[in-house]
Amino acid sequence: MTGDPTKLKVAKQLDRAGIFFGLARVPGTARVFAGCSDARVYAVDFAAEKPEWKEAAGHEGYVTGVALAGSCVVSGAYDGKLIWWNAETLEPVRKVDAHAKWVRGVTASADGRLVASVADDMLCKIWNAQSGELVHTLAGHEPMTPHHYASMLFTSAFSPDGRLLATADKVGHVVVWDVPAGKQLAAVETPLMYTWDPKQRRHSIGGVRSLAFSPDGKLLAIGGTGQINNIDHLEALARIEVFDWQENKRTIEHAGDKHKGLVERLAFSPAGDWLVSAGGDNEGFVKFLSVADGKVLHQMKAPAHIHNFELNDAADGLYASAHGKLVQFEFKVPGETAPEAPALPTDAA
Repeated sequence: MTGDPTKLKVAKQLDRAGIFFGLARVPGTARVFAGCSDARVYAVDFAAEKPEWKEAAGHEGYVTGVALAGSCVVSGAYDGKLIWWNAETLEPVRKVDAHAKWVRGVTASADGRLVASVADDMLCKIWNAQSGELVHTLAGHEPMTPHHYASMLFTSAFSPDGRLLATADKVGHVVVWDVPAGKQLAAVETPLMYTWDPKQRRHSIGGVRSLAFSPDGKLLAIGGTGQINNIDHLEALARIEVFDWQENKRTIEHAGDKHKGLVERLAFSPAGDWLVSAGGDNEGFVKFLSVADGKVLHQMKAPAHIHNFELNDAADGLYASAHGKLVQFEFKVPGETAPEAPALPTDAA
């Protein structure tokens, strides 16, 4: 049994200067890895009585993506590089010149065998997590927007079985890929997540910032922000669309109802009955939607703008990376405590 989303509350906050972007958690534990604006990766154990920040330095820009793949943590940054770190010691294992421009995100398949990175060179690259070898280079996004400005490739997500990967860009173009073949299967469009101001600023804002597949891989959730009047601010409501991607049919359109800004992260419950999102503008939020009808189950203001999160093993809580802090949320069913899953072996690949 998963937790009751309507019981969501903040359980613990760990404050530190900087903006925390990518986040990954060791299964069966409360130990997380977070990428920071100070070019470092941090490891912190929320379960410790006095959590300590263990740091790893090696990047030369914002660390925007962090993924756990077997015995290694893989980070990506604005320097265009990926670094493999030993998950126990945080010693560097390898460093790869992965992309020609800023890396926007890093994610791993559920089995830890593959890692995907996306960057502003508009390429998604899939890597063998154990060897660091390049498996596929996926090019399905235009480098320029329709208004002849550089686009950005913000995010990617594997399906739970690892056979599918979705990628999404600034103008709302989303591609679903066959991972073993490295071929495009489908594409869907979310143009309302992109705003262009042709008069005052000649500038654009928005884009798809988060993706998630349902447990069976049939639905694809897409998060961003709505149309913006003043493009100097994230003033639009946080927007979520869900598609049956094979039929190119939208099943949920949540244009937002309370919280503004970007939907930075999405995740389905293990049963696929609810969808949790988080993000923000100057403030942060966490929101749960019913997958059956798209209605809001619960939402709350977060302590800060959230950039990423990971559900815990029992799906009755989550760990989030945010502006100036890491946050643990809980939404346990009253009177029940679900056991954590056993930790993965350190040599899992």
